Order: sequence, then structure tokens, then C-alpha cells
Amino acid sequence: MKLSVIVSVLNSHEIVRRQILHWSKMNLPDDVEVIYLDDGSDPPLVRPDWAPKNFRIHATNDFRPWTVEVARNLGARMARGENLLMTDVDYIIGRDSIEAGRNLTHDKRCFKRQFGVLDEDGNVTQDMAVLKQYGLEEGRARTRGVNMPPHPNNFIMKRETFFRLGGYREDLVDRPYPNKGDTYFKRVWAEAFAKGEVTMAPEDRTVLFMFPNGQFCGDVDYNPFGLFHDLTRKTETNHWYMKDRV
Repeated sequence: MKLSVIVSVLNSHEIVRRQILHWSKMNLPDDVEVIYLDDGSDPPLVRPDWAPKNFRIHATNDFRPWTVEVARNLGARMARGENLLMTDVDYIIGRDSIEAGRNLTHDKRCFKRQFGVLDEDGNVTQDMAVLKQYGLEEGRARTRGVNMPPHPNNFIMKRETFFRLGGYREDLVDRPYPNKGDTYFKRVWAEAFAKGEVTMAPEDRTVLFMFPNGQFCGDVDYNPFGLFHDLTRKTETNHWYMKDRV
């Protein structure tokens, strides 16, 4: 198995349905598997009979909020692929990203990010009218278009390297949002990279598309059409929330 795609999910049933349609249309190679970690959804996520054979859903049976660290580590342990592609359910993965994961020659590869929407039929669109309908702010759309900065919560990494670096810190899950799991793992990576212990792919990165939501829509809890979980991001440790309160 070349690549395992690992996605953590909580109460995003409609998005998962669209994602499965998307995966079905992609006609994935036999050496790619897709694992969705259900992080306590109510009702639990169920794999439909029509899902592609290399798609599966596994329950973490952890009902605490913000447990993506637990889900990612579990997914990595379950994975059969040499390489891991980790991201969240509000991202849309294209075929070029799958091929980048299958052909990874370094320890890690990152992504560029752009706004995009997966419609009800599982098709990707970057139509600006649709992005605005899903909440993308007019001012941001006018000045930056679909582009957005990179984020440490999505990457491709050799499975062996992921475990050599220790994976995610699961002791962080009981902290208020954001619990800094991605930040800590990025720091561990940066320290290893500085020592020459790991290698990074060149900067010609493939693109992940992300649904407009949260601070990009003017409210950190903005949830287009109730498609995602309803855990609040309005905490005193959230930079974007505190910034908006000033």
C-alpha cells in the first residue's frame, strides 16, 4: 500500500456524504486507502454500501471535544500505507495531491491552500459566487481571491517518519481550543529538520481546497449551512476570537 489518507470527523454527515461521492468519482488506485476517524459523532457515521472499496470509517470512541490528536495517531496506527496524508474534513483533496502522496520521495510534503466548495454532487468548484454564498467575506475575496496561507494541519509524511517524531501529543486534547496539537507537531518537525534528520519536498506544492468557514467568514464559529460540527471556537486562547473582540 502506497498511501493512507487520514481524516478526522465530528458531526459532519452531509460533508462526509459529499466527500464519499468525490472519492468515488476519483477512481482511486488500489494502493491508496482512505480512513475517516469518527471522533464521537451523534449519530455515528456509517459507511454507505456504495462507497469505494478503499474507503472506510472507524470510530475512535472518544467523546471529548477537540480530540483530533487522538484520531490522527489512531489513523496512523491503522494505516497500511507507506505514506500518510493527514487533513481535516473541511478540506477537499484532488488527484494531484493523491499522486504527490503516492510518489513522496522526501519525509514530508506540504500543501498550498485555496478556497473551494464540494457541491451536493461531489464536484469541486471555486466559483466566486458560490464561495461567497458559503460565507467568504467580500473584502477578502476582492483583495486575495481564492488564496489563503498554509496551515500545519495538512501534510503528507512518511509513516515511519511520523512515528519516529512521536506522532501527536494526546495529552493536549483536554485543553481549550486551540489546543496547539498541530503547532507542537510542527515544532518537533522543525527541530528535526534543523538538525538534518528529516527532508522536505520542494516548494512546488499541490493545492488543497478548503470550505470557507470560521474567521474567513467573519465569525470564528461560522458554519456554512450547519455542515460541520458545532463546537465553539470562542475561547480566550483563540487569537482570531480575541482579535475580533478588541
